[in-house]
Amino acid sequence: MSFNLSDPFEACVWAMALCAFWGMMRFGEVSVVSRNTFDKAKHLTQKDAHFGFDLDRKPYAHLDLPSSKTARPGEIQSVFLVPQEDLYPLEALHNLARVVPAGPDDPLFSWRDRCGDIQPMVKSKAINHINSVIIAWGWGATFGHSFRIGGASYYLAQKVDSKIVRITGRWRSLTYEAYICAFEQVASRHLGGLLTQAQ
Repeated sequence: MSFNLSDPFEACVWAMALCAFWGMMRFGEVSVVSRNTFDKAKHLTQKDAHFGFDLDRKPYAHLDLPSSKTARPGEIQSVFLVPQEDLYPLEALHNLARVVPAGPDDPLFSWRDRCGDIQPMVKSKAINHINSVIIAWGWGATFGHSFRIGGASYYLAQKVDSKIVRITGRWRSLTYEAYICAFEQVASRHLGGLLTQAQ
């Protein structure tokens, strides 16, 4: 079982997952609680996604969050996304735009239902779909916050400066370090001996 990236629903979930992980975003920042709760003043819309090239002519995207848990009222926080080899968040966003054409005020992470209407992605539906895929692969289950902490953990494991991780992940404190420290205590139980198990 895997994602069908030509399917509007699955293309949306795939883009959400990659952006949440690589952008160290809260899953609530890429989804809504229910279809009726979408509010363009609070949730990402198509016009909040911007693409460009940096000084080295490398592509990047930034998503301007109209509202965030750590933002002051009216403050816009930006999430920066860059190419990441095979799990490429920019390509996932471009694919989503091809599969689900939408207007500037429509939800960024949206899909078209059977009637052709654009629907914002509901958090519980996205998480359930992701879990159906990863459980089928024997990888356990995930939760909304797994993407934010997973992205931070990955960057730190790759020796990215912790200050860069904190700033990029928009943490105002060192709270994220508590997750990393807690994970270190159980890492060997979950990550050790994999080659032996595979034989």
